[in-house]
Amino acid sequence: MLRTLMQIYVKGSVEAVDTYQRAFHAEVLGLYPDDHGGYLHSELNVHGQIIAVSELTDNLAIGNTMQFCFHFGEGEEEYVKNAYEVLKNEAAIHVPLGPCDYSPCMFSLVDKFGVFWCLFV
Repeated sequence: MLRTLMQIYVKGSVEAVDTYQRAFHAEVLGLYPDDHGGYLHSELNVHGQIIAVSELTDNLAIGNTMQFCFHFGEGEEEYVKNAYEVLKNEAAIHVPLGPCDYSPCMFSLVDKFGVFWCLFV
């Protein structure tokens, strides 16, 4: 296997790429526009993990039960806090930023694009 990546389909892929780039301090690896002002495919490097974002088309189902979890190491609280500040806008927050049984800093939310996130140190 060459690599693995997480693929996300959303309405508003251009805004989503910008949001995720800011939330995760991500490096844009590639942007491939579609004919309707979105991205047919895009790739972001998020601390060595690849997130691909594409525009949701009418023939794909919206919603799922998957959650994207990023486990940062001890001392990486600033990454979790930054992501929370960016992603909380228009989000459904399941667990607000704070400590929990397994982490001194974590949060869980569904962002404005419908993506379920859990980030912790």
